[in-house]
Amino acid sequence: MIMWKSQKLNDLCNFSNGLWKGKKPPFQNVGVIRNTNFTKDGKLNDTNIVYLEVEQSQFAKRKLQYGDIILEKSGGGTKQPVGRVIVFDKTEGDFSFSNFTSVVRIKDFNEVDFTFLHRFLFFAYISGATETMQSHSTGIRNLKFDEYKNINIPLPPLPEQKRIVAILDKTFAAIDKAITNTEKNLQNTKELFDSYLNEIFSNPGVDWEEKKLEEIGTVQTGTTPPTNDKSNYGDFIPFVKPAHFSPDGSIDSGRSMLSEKGLKKGRLFAANSVLMVCIGATIGKTGFSKIPVSSNQQINALTPSKFYESKFLYYALISPFVQRQVMLQGRSAQATLPIINKSKWGKLNINILNNKNKQKQIVTKLDSLSAETKRLESKYQLKLNNLKELKQSILQKAFNGEL
Repeated sequence: MIMWKSQKLNDLCNFSNGLWKGKKPPFQNVGVIRNTNFTKDGKLNDTNIVYLEVEQSQFAKRKLQYGDIILEKSGGGTKQPVGRVIVFDKTEGDFSFSNFTSVVRIKDFNEVDFTFLHRFLFFAYISGATETMQSHSTGIRNLKFDEYKNINIPLPPLPEQKRIVAILDKTFAAIDKAITNTEKNLQNTKELFDSYLNEIFSNPGVDWEEKKLEEIGTVQTGTTPPTNDKSNYGDFIPFVKPAHFSPDGSIDSGRSMLSEKGLKKGRLFAANSVLMVCIGATIGKTGFSKIPVSSNQQINALTPSKFYESKFLYYALISPFVQRQVMLQGRSAQATLPIINKSKWGKLNINILNNKNKQKQIVTKLDSLSAETKRLESKYQLKLNNLKELKQSILQKAFNGEL
């Protein structure tokens, strides 16, 4: 039976903090590994390594060596903990690491295989073990380094470490291939629906015509009643914001509601209106409401006349033909954020059928294809989740001595 021991990371490795450029010559041009060079699966992405002129004396103490493990100690975000790790696997060139990272360097390579250690530290990260070793400040996370150094490393003899690494490499290669294929299938599924949508609305037939939005219904922009008066908000009518738009076009405002008084200071969109976000990062995001709603000023709405099927207009507005116009108009505005006002939005062109019954027939086809697309997307997303969980399960077995 192979005996394992447990040692603290601090006993197995030395640590170095990241590089500062320094101000005293002489300087040297070196590649600096940053947080952006960490991939989500714990590998080094060297396609965008930045090269800087740094102080030679600073670099001499922080030159990366083959087999170094680079640890992300600061950065992250609200949904992304720090603690990611990658292996520096280059044998040529001058490279260092940024001040948002640290290097974990094995003291004795006859005792510890660097790939084995990296796999364990990667497992500690994806399993959430490092989540408790975080402090937060203004959206940035910082790793509590003293706690991290005290992580217990399960350590079999070196030959067993190498055997485990070989099994993990072979298994993960197969899993990564399956993930790549599944991601491709997922992307193809999404593109299939977009392609069909584009074919319909970009290549109209003889019974179609091009019209502006303002010619087929009422165009409005939302507005926000004063928020300092709480009586403007209640449970009378949904008050929609960009975050309430779902990928399938449905809109759920949750508890965001106006009171009857608030609606008098807001703006009412009749039932079966089509809404679009027209300012900010989600510009072009579109939704369809079967009930009357109100919205804030980031949203424009089209309430069609009786000659047009509302769901048909929803599909027209999410088509690449219209979305390209929205992006173009949004970028042309002299503003920090992309924006398209009500006047410009109302003048957007769409291709539309003159026959409402035929509009309904197209909606039926698109609804059916959309439902099948979402079924496949759900299937592929579930498979992706299962493959990623499989990786974690295999890592857990590996470090429990069960491989």
